[in-house]
Amino acid sequence: MASVYPAGVVLVAAVLIQSALTVVGVTGGGGVGYFPAALMLERGIPQPGRRVGLGQLSARDSVRHRRMLQSTSGGVVDFPVQGTFDPFLVGLYYTRLQIGSPPKDFYVQIDTGSDVLWVSCNNCDGCPVSSGLQIPMNFYDSDSSSTASLISCTDERCVVGLEAADSGCLENKNQCGYTFQYGDGSGTSGYYVADMLHLDTIAGGSVTTNSTVPIVFGCSILQTGDLKKPDRAVDGIFGFGQQGMSVISQLASQGVSPRVFSHCLKGDDAGGGILVLGEIVEPNIVYTPLVASQPHYNVNLQSISVGGQTLAIDPSVFGTSDNKGTIVDSGTTLAYLADAAYDPFINANGASVWCMGFQKLHGQSITILGDIILKDKIFVYDLANQRIGWANYDCSTSVNVSTIENTGRTEFVDPGQLGSNGSQQNAHLNRLILQTAVISFLLHLLSLRSCLFL
Repeated sequence: MASVYPAGVVLVAAVLIQSALTVVGVTGGGGVGYFPAALMLERGIPQPGRRVGLGQLSARDSVRHRRMLQSTSGGVVDFPVQGTFDPFLVGLYYTRLQIGSPPKDFYVQIDTGSDVLWVSCNNCDGCPVSSGLQIPMNFYDSDSSSTASLISCTDERCVVGLEAADSGCLENKNQCGYTFQYGDGSGTSGYYVADMLHLDTIAGGSVTTNSTVPIVFGCSILQTGDLKKPDRAVDGIFGFGQQGMSVISQLASQGVSPRVFSHCLKGDDAGGGILVLGEIVEPNIVYTPLVASQPHYNVNLQSISVGGQTLAIDPSVFGTSDNKGTIVDSGTTLAYLADAAYDPFINANGASVWCMGFQKLHGQSITILGDIILKDKIFVYDLANQRIGWANYDCSTSVNVSTIENTGRTEFVDPGQLGSNGSQQNAHLNRLILQTAVISFLLHLLSLRSCLFL
């Protein structure tokens, strides 16, 4: 976004104010009995002389809301992570995939709020051809891949696609098609393709790059609205949802990865982080059950406290039902509070005007925990046991990843371990993106006297 903070912003004294979102939790060791577990939020100090208007961010996030690996050697599948939560720079995290034969690079957003992996195709109408992220924009061409095949209307995998999108048969071509239409008028449509996904795996401290697995993904031939904008354009979206068309579900059904994945998204200026198929093992992780029979990663938010004081919010505000509940979504930049919870949260900060990475969902009862909450933490999405866990963590350090469901092995994974070329490219792209020093949000409440957030 092009806007910056107003000149003459006065910083409030650096007095720490803590807030917490309380959910039902259980210890990482699997101990019996639940207890309140909190996601702690702390205020950060921004850089002076910066301005940002969040209208565009909120609009883009609203789009995300509506969207509401193989290792034959037994290693850990590791995806490189680029981008940052910071709305001054990127406002999203993305990874690089290699698809097809020969393999071709595609940069796709990491999105736990949707299910389908889709990329732009060579005959796409409205797909951006350049990106302000300084990444090369590529287009998938099934005719150029020796391992590609189209999904017909009678293919059983087309039925699976119906669970994740507005899918249907392109009868004139006998192709399984899909359409995502978003409330702001943007959207994408295309058809499903099967091809090979090339995986980087880590085993015994070494990186192997020759593992492949067949997957089904979307081939986008039309994009409209915000998806056409080049400022933060990527090649597609990598949906990490629970339904059958998600890559995590496809690989688990083939027995090539566990039904668990983890990420640790760096919250500093350089961004990046870790994204693995497997469970990051860390003694401080606490888990909370996922709400059953929900299409997203819904958790039972119980209360919100500020400065140690629980806010007077009716617990029913956070109840889960149709169009209600609390969702963990890496495809959302900010955090969004249900309408009835927002005002008590804002008023708890006293008479001062505070800038916060929290927005109100007017007239809605949904709370969404986006990248501003997820960063600088390990998050484990354990689909097999229907739970989600987290712990504060320095995401620039290594993690221990277990794939015990598949192999009984554990591996240490470092950020940017996927070879020197990948690390150098990531650093180069981050240098191109970074324009100036920027505000540090992390579950932080920002202390500005005047701002455009609220």
